[in-house]
Amino acid sequence: MSLKKSKLGGFEKFNRVPPYVNVIIAIIFIILAIVCILPVVLVFMVSISSEQSIQNVGYRFWPTEFSSQAYSYLYNSKDSILRAFGVSIIVTILGTIVGLILNTSIAYALSRKNFKFKSFFTWVIFIPMLFNGGMISSYIVVSNMLKLKDTIWALILPMAVSSFNIIILRTFFQTTIPDSLIESAKLDGANQMRIFTTIVLPISLPAIATIGLFLTFAYWNDWYNALLYIDNSTLVPIQALLNRIQGDIAFINQNVSLLGASAAEVLAKLPSESVRMAIVILVVFPIACSYPFFQKYFISGLTIGAVKE
Repeated sequence: MSLKKSKLGGFEKFNRVPPYVNVIIAIIFIILAIVCILPVVLVFMVSISSEQSIQNVGYRFWPTEFSSQAYSYLYNSKDSILRAFGVSIIVTILGTIVGLILNTSIAYALSRKNFKFKSFFTWVIFIPMLFNGGMISSYIVVSNMLKLKDTIWALILPMAVSSFNIIILRTFFQTTIPDSLIESAKLDGANQMRIFTTIVLPISLPAIATIGLFLTFAYWNDWYNALLYIDNSTLVPIQALLNRIQGDIAFINQNVSLLGASAAEVLAKLPSESVRMAIVILVVFPIACSYPFFQKYFISGLTIGAVKE
């Protein structure tokens, strides 16, 4: 008994971190945090810089002249921007809900040993991680076969199911949900739907929150599907709209010689560089504010599939 206690004490002593190591680790993390924050600060400072300041001294953390012209330029398009924000919010919420329902149900079925077609569907889901049919086949399926062009579902369904997300959830279900728990529920008369909704999902909250965060980021940042499937201006999400605004500014910059002297004067006052940075701030800020709500579950979800003793 004394030998066991001495060994335990030895391990505890070995695992104890000296105070100076804690200080070093804290300094390293502070430096890493600053490195992550500084680019965002720089982007914001450039967005409130005057165009003349950017042309004279470039990007700086403290510009020589401040200006709100970039945000005023975007404010003039507030009606279309607010409508695009609404579309993005709807697409992000609906897409995340639909994606979680589909990914969790597929992953749970694949995690059960008694699922008859488990091997076949595992390969069906794994193959798209290596290669897919490409843009043309996807466009034909979404536009011609499913008739989703110019509908909000064209922004939701193509991204709802992901092989990567399914594999993560399947691994979590296999390593976290014991078969004995499922069998006990069956003996109590619960069917598969009730087992899934009342037992499996509450236990799997960290994994679900992690995949929900992935889906939220993917839907919020998506502009490619809008470029392919959306011609109706009322269904354009914020990312696609701001991408078009930036494209219009770039087009004017490249073709100023063809637009005449009056256009050149207008272009000189156009905050092209600061608008780009204002667009970044406008897009990043809402989704960055949502991250703290997922942080608790996201950190615990990062250990999905880890070896447990």
